[in-house]
Amino acid sequence: MYKILVVEDEKAISDLVTMSLELEEYQVEVAFDGEEGAKKIEEGSFDLALFDIMLPKYNGYELLEYAKTLKLPVIFLTAKAQLKDKIYGLDLGAWDYIVKPFEVEELLARVRCVLRKQIKEELIGDLTVNMEARTITRDNKEIPLTPKEFDLFYYLYKNRGRILTREQICESVWDKEWEPDTRTVDLHVQRIRKKLDLKEKIHTVHGVGYRMEEM
Repeated sequence: MYKILVVEDEKAISDLVTMSLELEEYQVEVAFDGEEGAKKIEEGSFDLALFDIMLPKYNGYELLEYAKTLKLPVIFLTAKAQLKDKIYGLDLGAWDYIVKPFEVEELLARVRCVLRKQIKEELIGDLTVNMEARTITRDNKEIPLTPKEFDLFYYLYKNRGRILTREQICESVWDKEWEPDTRTVDLHVQRIRKKLDLKEKIHTVHGVGYRMEEM
């Protein structure tokens, strides 16, 4: 389970971000000022941090400098919306920059994106998944997949145990509006079941969609 630090002094926003991340099964810790955030960074082992910039005590820029020494990726979540602020934050070393107010789904997508970049290889059952090369191997032999087949497999895996509708899958993997007359999702599921030998792991939920078991 990924562990994420949220440093945000506005409790309403902190609560919203925390709840949204926890619903995605991330482990979340919260700090309400820069000093508390620095202490948590020092004491904990995090996969990602979300920093407001205008924080009491130490600001987000100062926290970022400390996080960089520990190779902790940071996303700024801030009301500082001017282009010069975004450029400064990214040039300083932030992995992403999100302006308030924000859409929760966009925040979660950007979190997933940064976390994917941190993991070059991941062992999933007897499959070795290389996120950088976007390849999957078994017994050191690469299994040829199209880009969408790779994305679909990883999306099902990250949501394993959950029932996913065809609409959810299509919108997340294909990033477009759902077309009810298409069999695109079904065809791609059939292909990855066969190619990755996952017939017993990816179940059809009739009339709804699909669910992947633990690998």
